[in-house]
Amino acid sequence: MTADPACRHAPDSRYAWLRLGATLLLMTIGSGAMYVIAVVLPAVQAEFGVARADASLPYTAMMVGFGLGGVWMGHQADRHGVLRPLLIGAAGLGLGFMAAAAAGNIAMFSLAHGVLLGFFGASATFAPLVADTSLWFVRRRGVAVAICASGNYVAGALWPPIVQHFVETIGWRSTYVGLGLFCVLTLPLLALALRPPPPRAVAAPAVTGQREGVQPSARPFGLSLNAAMVLLCVAGTACCVAMSMPQVHIVAYCGDLGYGAARGAEMLSLMLACGVVSRLVSGVICDRIGGLRTLLLGSVLQGLALLLFLPFDGLLSLYVISALFGLFQGGIVPSYAIIVREHFAPAEAGTRVGTVLMFTLFGMALGGWMSGAVFDLTGSYQAAFVNGIGWNLLNLCIVLFLLHRVRRAGRGVLAAA
Repeated sequence: MTADPACRHAPDSRYAWLRLGATLLLMTIGSGAMYVIAVVLPAVQAEFGVARADASLPYTAMMVGFGLGGVWMGHQADRHGVLRPLLIGAAGLGLGFMAAAAAGNIAMFSLAHGVLLGFFGASATFAPLVADTSLWFVRRRGVAVAICASGNYVAGALWPPIVQHFVETIGWRSTYVGLGLFCVLTLPLLALALRPPPPRAVAAPAVTGQREGVQPSARPFGLSLNAAMVLLCVAGTACCVAMSMPQVHIVAYCGDLGYGAARGAEMLSLMLACGVVSRLVSGVICDRIGGLRTLLLGSVLQGLALLLFLPFDGLLSLYVISALFGLFQGGIVPSYAIIVREHFAPAEAGTRVGTVLMFTLFGMALGGWMSGAVFDLTGSYQAAFVNGIGWNLLNLCIVLFLLHRVRRAGRGVLAAA
């Protein structure tokens, strides 16, 4: 007797976990473009003869394209399923790496990153996959989303040392061609595993936010939909401006200190490997205390890690602080996806998660460029770290405000009962 397909493809089913494995691989491959540019930044700056801020523009362009593309890809996933954006993303990444490899100046290099690698490429393997995963799980939604989002950091741990090796042996242009071919060959095959549509929304007492008394609402946090989205988007921008400083510039920072680009690539890899651990642990925490409180915890710890970069710049110290930074901030971005699923309608998951994550990527883009600009003005990264700490404080203030609104709304419900 054949099992009912509806049961095989139910939330939290065996298929849902197998699907999550394919999703993790897709994000690990697709997100590599975010970290490759940080590794090749010194070589690109030297070849094109530009300032540090100008050399940071390709990263900024890619993150802006990544963010804008995430909203469009999320909308496509809401309407047509996740397979279509994934196939578009595979083509965008393949063409983007090859176009960047053929670029003759920093402007064309930036354009390839912003349009092809960002908007049409890597964006398909982030926000749509996070939103899709949130629809396939109920009781373990926090853990599942954390596993999915950890693919972004697995990419950060895996790709920098590999890319650094090939940049040193065959040059950054040939490395980019190889990455493009790899994406075109692997991503479409993995995407086929995600053809079945997500199950219908299921209500269950174990849903993460319900232990806080939180339900999707027309007035999330007691605010209008637009006001709630604006605050989440500003919070996402602020935390990621702070987050981008070490992630984008640690390789260049180590070069300036005399430790060499290879040591910086190792620190970036260590940072993001620890970020994987952080995301998984944060997923467990999220299932217990909800997305908003998990975001608060991550924001506080990220600020503390940024402070440690100010007094310590020894080689061993930087390895330790890079590991701590990864452990402290890895769960921040996935928390936004959980917050959206807790407070907004499931039918809008792809678009709303894509929108909030777009602003986190804008924050990464802004912070990557801003840190380079501050360095050019001051000749030091100390002021750039201080700038990141200020943006982190803005994020912390918004999260505390939203948490206050949730608690006040909860007290109102209890009083009415």
